[in-house]
Amino acid sequence: MPLRSLIQIVALASLSSCGSASPTDGSGKGVIVSVVPGTARLTVTQTVQLTATVTGSPNNGVSWESSTPSIATVSSLGVVSGVALGTAVVTARSIADSTKTASSIITVTTWTLVFSDEFDATANTGVDSAKWRYDLGTGYPGGATNWGTGEIETMTGSLENVAHDGVGHLAITPVRSETGRWTSGRIETQRTDFQPASGGALAVEASIQQPNVTPGNGLGYWPAFWMIGGPFRGVYTNWPAVGEIDILEAINGRSTVFATLHCGDRIPGPCNETTGIGSGERPCAGCTTAFHTYRMEWDAGVPQELRWYLDGTLFFSVRRERVDPGAWALATSHGYIVILDVAIGGGFPGAFGGGPTASTISGVPMLVDYVRVFTK
Repeated sequence: MPLRSLIQIVALASLSSCGSASPTDGSGKGVIVSVVPGTARLTVTQTVQLTATVTGSPNNGVSWESSTPSIATVSSLGVVSGVALGTAVVTARSIADSTKTASSIITVTTWTLVFSDEFDATANTGVDSAKWRYDLGTGYPGGATNWGTGEIETMTGSLENVAHDGVGHLAITPVRSETGRWTSGRIETQRTDFQPASGGALAVEASIQQPNVTPGNGLGYWPAFWMIGGPFRGVYTNWPAVGEIDILEAINGRSTVFATLHCGDRIPGPCNETTGIGSGERPCAGCTTAFHTYRMEWDAGVPQELRWYLDGTLFFSVRRERVDPGAWALATSHGYIVILDVAIGGGFPGAFGGGPTASTISGVPMLVDYVRVFTK
């Protein structure tokens, strides 16, 4: 999955089936077309593979077409490329019944890629140390114990816990030993300066498959993709004032997602800490069994706003006016660090059923396809 680069496609999914549902193949079923992923985020010359599924016919072929190839092209195999600014509709049409289609609205907007890791390294190797550093143990030096959240794992730099899988992903894997001790992985960017320019915008995005567990065997799992204010590094006692932006949090194998802003100079303070200002639990169908795109956009223009997207669909936002002015200023006046981890146990999973338990399975990774940061 090479990086294919420089202008962002926001694919706002529009899955639809058109025409009557009358049978076309003697099977007694109508033809239905669907396309995944429903959204994609690319830069110019980047590509994304769309996959069409046809049900109701033994002929599962489709033809692909773009309403405006000068903006977005699509190959006969469903590979979409961004070409120029604007909007196009990419459609998969059933060969068995040409009246049945599924379409995506493709919007191309300008972004500049400023950081990325595609995790294309050799299997069973660690992270690129020029880009990432390991967080080790059960807390930062001089900081709160158990990472400040009550989680029970010990973070390591072992390949058992953090390693490339050799097929384009980074696997962060919690493991329980024979004695019941949990280890896992947590990495953060070497850079601490991710923020928008004055009046500009920053986008932080990853393609992630959450650990493939369920509430039956995944109590205590807590995968996360998030950011913390750069001034936290080396101090470790200035949370939540420095700000924290949780792009993806999920717990207990529930196939959902939470988005949260943490801020304020005291607890509970103006940002309702330690809970923060959050989206609440949102459905994330298929997020434990397939890759989905999680994105946060920090708009420093007018109005100033944080926006969270799942597969290109906006599901939560926080404007400056919603937050205490002092807390907003403290949280947004500096750069940020990007973090990936899978915790085990702690207060957040505990609030939704607890864990881990004797039924909690060991060794199920969070898989990360890429992390990309853009500005405009």
